[in-house]
Parts: sequence; structure tokens; C-alpha cells
Amino acid sequence: MTCARKHFAPRGLPGRYHCVARCVRRAWLCGDDPYSGENYDHRRQWVEDRIGFLADLFAVSIMSYAVMSNHLHVVLELRPDAADKWTAEDVADRWIQLFPSAREGRDQQRREILLSDPEALAERRLRLMDLSWFMRCLDEHIARLANAEDDVTGRFWEGRFKCQVLESEQALAAAMVYVDLNPVRAGIADGVLDSRHTSVKRRAEDIKAGRIDPNETLEPIAGIGQSVLALTNAQYIELVDWSGRQMYPGKRGKIEASEPRALSKLGIEGQRWEHDVKGVGNGYWRVVGTAQELIDKAIALGQQRLKGIGYARSPVAKAD
Repeated sequence: MTCARKHFAPRGLPGRYHCVARCVRRAWLCGDDPYSGENYDHRRQWVEDRIGFLADLFAVSIMSYAVMSNHLHVVLELRPDAADKWTAEDVADRWIQLFPSAREGRDQQRREILLSDPEALAERRLRLMDLSWFMRCLDEHIARLANAEDDVTGRFWEGRFKCQVLESEQALAAAMVYVDLNPVRAGIADGVLDSRHTSVKRRAEDIKAGRIDPNETLEPIAGIGQSVLALTNAQYIELVDWSGRQMYPGKRGKIEASEPRALSKLGIEGQRWEHDVKGVGNGYWRVVGTAQELIDKAIALGQQRLKGIGYARSPVAKAD
């Protein structure tokens, strides 16, 4: 039974989500296109820059992201509590920045019109805390740039982006690590620090450059700042690196026998952790969490069950 996204990501309510957008018509988002022979690596920076730009305008916290060859991942939290505190001028200014006019001098007039219309202003406030609007503003911008570069028209992305609700801190951590490990899983990076255009790579670079303290509590990589997990920056990077070595043992580097401290802080055993991280990709579907969390979500949605309950219940030995 299908269920509209608005039921999984209700407008105006907080929530944590893992979103995936994929290209269509053999379009190549980034990297080497095997069909045309063209290299599109420069587009990875387009996506990273756009995510950062949108994070400054929307009421969101960006937890992690990865820009792959023909798809992208974003883990984010909607923060309507922050949007509720914006003044009318804040909302108008953010909206004008998001959709600037091509006509010189027109934006000030548009701003004044918006400020004089409380109903329109309230709608813009809702859109600036809406998951679908965030993904729309990300995907459409990249599609226009890519189509212009390819000198084509038409659809660049699949009609709907995939969305998973992250029901708990453990589900959030699993999704973040799954996303940051995507280049390693895909074989385009040997390790975490070789994974270009991922949030974990950026965190590592920020630590190296002294922009963040490795011992400070982990915060969103962009957007509204607030501690997201009971881990430090260094512990999270260690967790991603350790997870990659356990799941992809052929990658370079010694596999440590001891589990990282981050797992005990999250209250998760090592094998169960590997099971949950893999499940984000191919075990769960619309909701990531424990079996009971999925059952409760199904009841709340009026559905008999949600795909992934069996996976959540399965013993660790059956994870593969």
C-alpha cells in the first residue's frame, strides 16, 4: 500500500530524514560518463555549494551528505522551531535570496509586496521548513546547470526522491555513517579520508585546519547548529573509519579488533551496528529504526506493516 510523503514528513513538524536523488536518461551527475567519455567532476562542487547555500536559508540542520556519480545523499533535520522565531523580514529576505529576480531593482519591490501580505508570508515560512521544498530547490538548480552544460532540455532527476524517516538517535547515526561511506562502498575511494565531496571528509579537513575542535560535540555540518549525537567530532570520524574497515575489509589499513568508544556511547553492539548501517541501503525502506518503532509508525500511518520490520527483527548472523 502506497502512502503520500506528506504522511511521513508532515509539513511544519520536526523530523530527521535520509534523502536520495538519482539521475535519469543515463544522465551523469559527476565523474566520468562511460557513454559520452566526458568528465563531470566539477559538478560535485556545484552540489556541495548548493547544499551549503540552502542550509543558510532553510530551517534545517545538515547532518551528512555524499555526492556520487549519478546520485546524491543528504541526511538532514527539519527545524520548524527555528523558523517560528524568524521575523517577517527574515522570511522575506530568505525567500528573495532563494528566488532572486532577473530584473535589476525588482527584488526590493517583491520584498515589500511579500511583507504586505501576511498569508503569502506565512506560506513562505512553511516552505522554508519543508523537506520537499528543500529537495526541490536543490535538484532543480543542479538540473538547470547540468542541462545547460549538456545543451539539452527535459528531466534530469527521477520524479521523486527517496526519503527515509530516521526514528531514533541510533537510526540517525546509522544513516549518517552509511552516507559518508558511500564512496568507499562504491569503490571510488579507499578510505574515509579519500572520500571527496562527503561530509566526513569536510569534517576531517575542518579539524586539520583548526576550524573545529576534534574534542567538541558533533554538530551539523551546515545549517542550524545543535548537537546531533552524543559523540565528539573525532569519535564520529573514528566510527565512520572503523565501520568502513569492518564492512569493506579489502580497503587499505589495519582492521582494529576493538570497537570504537562511539558505539558504547550510542548503546550499540558492533555486529548489530554493521547490520543497521547496511540496512539503511537495502534492509529498511521508508523508516529506519527498531522493529517496535516501525510497528508504532505503521499504526500511526494506518498501515498494517512497513517494509523493514523483518530486517529489524532478524538476528545479526543473518545481516548479509
